[in-house]
Amino acid sequence: MYSEKRLSDGLVGVTQRPVQPPESVVQFTVLGTLGVLRDGVDYTPTAPKLLQLLALLVMRPGKMVHVDSITQELWPSGPPRTVRTTLHTYVYHLRRCFEQHSLGDGADELLVTKAPGYVFRIDPSQVDVHRFGQLQQEAQDLLRQDQHAAAAARFRAALDLWTGPPLANVHCGPILLPYTMELLEQRRNALHMLIEAEITSGNHRELIGELRSLTAGNPLDEALHGQLMRALGRSGRRSDAMAVYRNLRKRLSEELGVEPCDELQLLHHDLISEGDHF
Repeated sequence: MYSEKRLSDGLVGVTQRPVQPPESVVQFTVLGTLGVLRDGVDYTPTAPKLLQLLALLVMRPGKMVHVDSITQELWPSGPPRTVRTTLHTYVYHLRRCFEQHSLGDGADELLVTKAPGYVFRIDPSQVDVHRFGQLQQEAQDLLRQDQHAAAAARFRAALDLWTGPPLANVHCGPILLPYTMELLEQRRNALHMLIEAEITSGNHRELIGELRSLTAGNPLDEALHGQLMRALGRSGRRSDAMAVYRNLRKRLSEELGVEPCDELQLLHHDLISEGDHF
């Protein structure tokens, strides 16, 4: 029911991460597969329902998760007649996992029954989502101080926490699915702000390859295409920038029946008229 495997030690760290907890502290990952890690060892349960329950608890560290929310997530089509006993069994197995691997001061102290639900007594800093949010906030604070290069470094550190789609190993129901969608939107926003900070810092040439890859993977993302056009334009490659616009316009027309947004049309006009607003 439980897995235990050594993780790769080849991950590249990012300097100046004060929000990263010590490795000896149990850490929980959400920005990729759901994981329970300590000292490089993965103690994540493998049973599907246990993963769902753990995900619900991790998304609200230190806060009560109502039994009704758990029931709705685990049994969206309606709970079984033995729902109370079954849920108690899942909670027991989670506590057993924590106790077997000494992942807390005590299983009952870590996962606490508190009517009308359960509280997972972990610090938010143990969850990668918290670190992601804190790094984003630091980056935005730096942007407000016009420290674009430092902000870009913070955004990259935040995005480096991602290893794949959120909760990739969890079957997400009506509670977890909206949560993962919100996280993906936060990631998308961080990515766009990173690129803006890099362009403003004068790193537009270095971004072209990365933006080519991003637009290939997101062929209808107008914001990414606009950033690629600006990076190309600032690098003296206006013809390539206009080709990006033409290809995007054709795709939008064929697949969605729409024209590029006003911002892209204005950017294209500036490129044609040799404007300097890109």
